[in-house]
Amino acid sequence: MCGIVGYIGSKQASPFLVGGLRRLEYRGYDSAGIATINSPEGIRITRVAGRVDQLDQAVSRRPQVATTGIGHTRWATHGPATEENAHPHVGGHGVLALTHNGVIENYETLKQGLLALGYTFHSATDSEVIAHLMAECLKNISAAPNATTDSVDRYVEAVQQTLVQLRGTYGLAIVFRDRPDMIIAARLGSPLVIGVGRGEHFLASDTSPLVGFTERIVYLADHQLAVLRADSIQVIHRDEGKVRPNVQQLSSQTQEVDLGGFPHYMLKEIYEQPESIRNALRGRLDKDNGTAKFGGLNLTPQQLRSVRRLLLTGCGTSWHSAMVGEYIIEELARLPVEVEYASELRYRNPPLEHDTLIFGITQSGETADTLAALREMKRKGHHTLAICNVIGSSIAQEADGGIYLHAGPEIGVASTKAFTSQLTVLSLLALHFGRLRGLSFEAGQRIIARLEELPELIERTLECHDKVRTVAARFADATNFLYLGRNTNFPSALEGALKLKEISYIHAEGYPAAEMKHGPIALVDEHTPSVFIIPRGVVYDKVLSNLQEVKARGGPVIAIVDHHDPQVARLADEVISVPATEEFLQPIVTAIPMQLLAYEIATLRGCDVDKPRNLAKSVTVE
Repeated sequence: MCGIVGYIGSKQASPFLVGGLRRLEYRGYDSAGIATINSPEGIRITRVAGRVDQLDQAVSRRPQVATTGIGHTRWATHGPATEENAHPHVGGHGVLALTHNGVIENYETLKQGLLALGYTFHSATDSEVIAHLMAECLKNISAAPNATTDSVDRYVEAVQQTLVQLRGTYGLAIVFRDRPDMIIAARLGSPLVIGVGRGEHFLASDTSPLVGFTERIVYLADHQLAVLRADSIQVIHRDEGKVRPNVQQLSSQTQEVDLGGFPHYMLKEIYEQPESIRNALRGRLDKDNGTAKFGGLNLTPQQLRSVRRLLLTGCGTSWHSAMVGEYIIEELARLPVEVEYASELRYRNPPLEHDTLIFGITQSGETADTLAALREMKRKGHHTLAICNVIGSSIAQEADGGIYLHAGPEIGVASTKAFTSQLTVLSLLALHFGRLRGLSFEAGQRIIARLEELPELIERTLECHDKVRTVAARFADATNFLYLGRNTNFPSALEGALKLKEISYIHAEGYPAAEMKHGPIALVDEHTPSVFIIPRGVVYDKVLSNLQEVKARGGPVIAIVDHHDPQVARLADEVISVPATEEFLQPIVTAIPMQLLAYEIATLRGCDVDKPRNLAKSVTVE
């Protein structure tokens, strides 16, 4: 969950390193640092406990003149956010420096062995263990009678000897004091992307720092190691030896990662949802056949018809979208669906028939738990598919097929447009499976018509923003919230509560509205607002009854309704209106006011909306 950058070429490295870390800061922002290297000075490191802006100031005060360097922005796993725990870490007596993303599970055992050899540790991290272990391997190789003094091979061998001793995950960038003309990168379970330039090469945890610097990239695969020099790339696989780098085009556009005049990325991404939903639908609606079509499932219609069960898995917001998907797919396709937390599925052994199809849902495509769950299901012989936003990500590459969201970069840690894009794709999947299994042509045509209306509906929904600001101002000082809904709006309640927790640090819980009386109603008092998601539908009267139960106990009620609803208006303290739509699409529409409510409350409380405490965007550790 950390960000890594690297540069080697003829230009000064520091500007790219600091700028790249700023673009990667959504991956972790409790500390940051860079290491640069040149022949006279050796390795020079600047680290801070804090944000990249503080690192930039520190580098400006003491400029680092070098054309080779690596950098890191951290989300803490081992040890608190201190300068000592910040990366890069030095190995031996300054013979190398490295940055690490991932978790080394056997670091304590390795550390005890290194302590016995006389190594001194200055941090509480598992990453410093890698640095010292690599220095020890390099020392032993260099001391061998047949060692070549300055051969690249001995550095590669030192890295390889280190990697075989590590148990866990890693993305590594390494520089060596005696080789300022080289960076070595290695990957297992933690993404790394190489940017290919002319007389220069770049390294990053994802493509965002590379935009504007290169249009050609190489994704490192697991168990691959890369030797980067200004004019060359050498890729070595653990089992296959030297392999030819697979150079691809970088498709991101510079303007997509800019704030575009908005005060925060989260708000920008909330307002991008009409377009992100339009992109999720583009080219996938088949009016002639009343169905949806996909190019990447890699399964024939006959194979899809033979599927008897779907298993949807994900974490956090993606798990909530999977829960909505369960309702929609079972309703439209009459196909049984199970939803599993990926973090639990990877360690379970559920009895799944061979005709069960697995979907992993993820924004980043790097979520460690989801990746591990898909690998386990694939190992057991199941066909695995991904619903993912990031092209070329680990899950996108390892799944047997899948569907891209095409939502564009999502920088805000709290997911917004990826959630509604996931729901849009799951609705398309429900239509696709429905038409394969008995949904009528006329019903398919009606569903397509409703899906086509979605972007405009979201534009109209965003008009509720002024009302949401008023509601937020009234309840910003509350310390507890309840979110309540039924049917497809129950997972929406979970997602609304998660958004508020993530960015405002207010305790919030989501429940099925009917379950409230089985325990949670004990929490209701005059200081605990309840957000009811209550658009018109088959359970409208039931939810209205639940709302009255809260009011009878003095609890403030915020109601999200479709159009003007005088019945709810007489009961609720605040009413937020959204446009009416089909029930299976209501979670997409009702998500908007809940996202805005979380955003406005968080800003009123002075919270860092895009970088909430303790969280990072891409969860690449278990």
